[in-house]
Amino acid sequence: MKSPVYLDDHATTRVDPRVLEAMLPYFTEKFGNAASRGHAFGWVADKAVERAREQVAAAIGAQAAEVVFTSGATESDNLAIKGALEAYTQRGDHVVTVTTEHKAVLDTCQHLERTGRARVTYVAPRPDGLVDLDAVAAAIEPRTVLVAVMAANNEVGVLQPLEDLGALCRSREVLFFTDAAQAAGKVPIDVEAQRIDLLALSGHKVYGPKGVGALFVRRRAPRVRLGAQQHGGGHERGMRSGTLDVPGIVGLGVALDLARREQAEEALRVARLRDRLWAGLKARVPGVRLNGHAERRLPGNLNVTFRGVQGEALMNAARDVAVSSGAACSSADNEPSHVLRALGLPDEEVVGSIRFGLGRFTTEEEVDFAVDHVARGVERLREVSGAAADYHEGR
Repeated sequence: MKSPVYLDDHATTRVDPRVLEAMLPYFTEKFGNAASRGHAFGWVADKAVERAREQVAAAIGAQAAEVVFTSGATESDNLAIKGALEAYTQRGDHVVTVTTEHKAVLDTCQHLERTGRARVTYVAPRPDGLVDLDAVAAAIEPRTVLVAVMAANNEVGVLQPLEDLGALCRSREVLFFTDAAQAAGKVPIDVEAQRIDLLALSGHKVYGPKGVGALFVRRRAPRVRLGAQQHGGGHERGMRSGTLDVPGIVGLGVALDLARREQAEEALRVARLRDRLWAGLKARVPGVRLNGHAERRLPGNLNVTFRGVQGEALMNAARDVAVSSGAACSSADNEPSHVLRALGLPDEEVVGSIRFGLGRFTTEEEVDFAVDHVARGVERLREVSGAAADYHEGR
């Protein structure tokens, strides 16, 4: 086993070798522009893009024509929210979302509020991270255009009741948008059964490349309209102009196809590793607590508070284990987790929390290594602070 051990799969995943193998020809001999319709190089690239579109659609129960390629889930989030408000100005100017959403959703909503383009209601979740359906229903008003609730939280891994949310939105004739960057390929998603109108996903969360993603835009019952946010050539049915990243799109398609085929078996294996990690931490570390719903969570997610230590200090003390103290987007701004705060954790526990992300390439040996290193790191930090005796005595 090589160290450091990587347990931060929610931030990004390693590209599956099978994905890389599929991508490589499109950097060299198959390098054409998919928009070059006058020669064979363009035809080959276009065929590859359309094949990937079919693969992405199959992974979420959609039709190929409903898939719009983007640079990732952040762009897809922006296109879904801004595009819907622009296209449905006569319908209204109101958005409903949740305080635990990804920053790509929250920052977009706050920008629209500041510029006077939208009014936004931010619904608080339950302490376990699950959305309160009654609160969402109460927040919807006659001028609501869109409800945005992520499929799986990127920090605590909580899986939201998409089918119930979709049914609620359909009954109220508002659009239902979900950021499924963390959920796609890891748990079953069916845009028809769950009545999802818009769905964002990203390649680098599913063992594909960075810098590529997609947005599902429903074309039937109802047909969803979006105002383009990027102009310059009318690519992707006019919704997202720009030369397509053919190698990246090929990689995204293959990654989601592999995930669709292997999802059930992989989820069981990863969940067993997560449970092994949690059992090991509980056995070795007094004063440890799980954040988020204990069962309705991603197979590979474990978000834990270590009382009496700071997460950043623990990451330094156990630096041979690559983990996170929160979302990568929040870490870039050096901000405490807005998700854990929204769940009601006091600041001293928010800063003492660590997110473990296990995945396809995680092994039992790595999990056991992480338990040992993290446990010893917590013990050292508590000894330095003089708090070790408190936790050993159960106080």
